[in-house]
Amino acid sequence: MPTLPAEFYDRPVLEVARDLIGCTVEHGGVSGVIVETEAYHESEPACHAYVGRTPRTETLFGRPGRAYVYHSYGIHALLNAVCEAEGVGAAVLIRALAPLAGVERMRARRGLIGGRAAREGELCSGPGKLTQALGVRLAHNGSSLSSGPVRILARPREWLDPAVVAGPRVGISRATELRWRFCLAESPHVSLPRP
Repeated sequence: MPTLPAEFYDRPVLEVARDLIGCTVEHGGVSGVIVETEAYHESEPACHAYVGRTPRTETLFGRPGRAYVYHSYGIHALLNAVCEAEGVGAAVLIRALAPLAGVERMRARRGLIGGRAAREGELCSGPGKLTQALGVRLAHNGSSLSSGPVRILARPREWLDPAVVAGPRVGISRATELRWRFCLAESPHVSLPRP
């Protein structure tokens, strides 16, 4: 499948967040189908861009179709797709994937969980888990999601009309009433709590 062009991301962040469900993320010999996303926009306080331009948020205000990668609690790198017009702070957090290729490499990157290898449903069922499984790092911040090294591919034919459910975002304490989380209905790979 071809990678998504920058124009795909140059739209309202809520549209992009929904339309990324069923697309594929690939990096470092592994890939997975996006089954969960969350939208963030500078107009609401849960978004990093809400505070304006800072060295950390500069990528959020850049060209659409770029990766915004940051550390969450100083531990996990989280992968976002920058959206909307340049100058607007908006991005889609990639929250969960259904593993597609390179599952054993993903397991090796994730390490042991409770003394055992991760089950397939545990590999990418959260934003920190999926970046660890894919090998995504802070160094990928600002890179093109079309040309890589982290790339997002268009939906394959069998994913053209996925059943998507919306719910409130998780893991945040502000703007919790917004139903800006999008998940593939019935997917076992969606992070907890499931909508």
